[in-house]
Amino acid sequence: MENIEKVYIIQPRTDDNYKVLHDEAVALIESAGAAYCGTAYQTIKKVNPATYLGSGKLEHIRELLSGLDDVTILFNGSLSPSQTLNISAALDNRKVIDRTTLILDIFASRATSSEGKIQVELAQLKYIYPRLKGKGEALSRLGGGIGSRGPGETQLETDRRHIRTRIKYLEARLEETEQRRKLAVERRAKNNIKTIALVGYTNTGKSTLMNALTGAGVEERDALFATLDPTARKVKLGDVEYILVDTVGFLQDLPHDLIEAFKSTLESALNCDLALIVCDAHGDYDMQFKTSLGTLEELGFDRPY
Repeated sequence: MENIEKVYIIQPRTDDNYKVLHDEAVALIESAGAAYCGTAYQTIKKVNPATYLGSGKLEHIRELLSGLDDVTILFNGSLSPSQTLNISAALDNRKVIDRTTLILDIFASRATSSEGKIQVELAQLKYIYPRLKGKGEALSRLGGGIGSRGPGETQLETDRRHIRTRIKYLEARLEETEQRRKLAVERRAKNNIKTIALVGYTNTGKSTLMNALTGAGVEERDALFATLDPTARKVKLGDVEYILVDTVGFLQDLPHDLIEAFKSTLESALNCDLALIVCDAHGDYDMQFKTSLGTLEELGFDRPY
């Protein structure tokens, strides 16, 4: 029987949005193929530079975890390398990851195209690189499971001096694909082919809508980030033929390095004549719409939607 990784969440309560972020963390854990096994909610009035949480709160969490073996700790926020190491030490040397590590791991498991794999590896390397500079021990605590997919911690530890070279190489590869995408966009414009981009929060039904309109056969799954690689299909609306593009979904606090790595893919999809923002009417519509608009603004999007 397969040994499923169990994940326990430390959920900071820094504002009124913590419940939404917690529910997303549970969904992210399940999307990573792990099992959610509990949560410790912690009100944060002042961040401890060394451990983020105070020593009393960490001791309380350590006691809560005393009956749980082989549990990974997810801090549902961002941690510095030293904070990751110190929290692990305070919790009996348990494996500790943060939200960014979890999201990057999911992307690593989802990428199928060569470009998608390059984008994910680039994002992982940019995130991991500063954590290797004198902080290798923090990464060694990862072991297997979440956080070990993609380039791999062991290989990175061995070849840390080559990481910068690898990052530059991957950036050059992405630059090449970006140039090819620009040529494709120019051809579409020259042939007067209009494009519609399906954009929005992850797991709101973009791929389902894409399949319904075009019969594209894109995978439909009730999971976050089920679709990473963009899909383009022709669709006829009335008497006009369009190109419909489906791409990666958005999420609150999506890691900046991930947005940067996928910028070429997103810009290709968003270099469109119209962006159709897809939201889930059964979910937090306002949050989904606000997050989608915020991500579009970060990408410099200026087309109709």
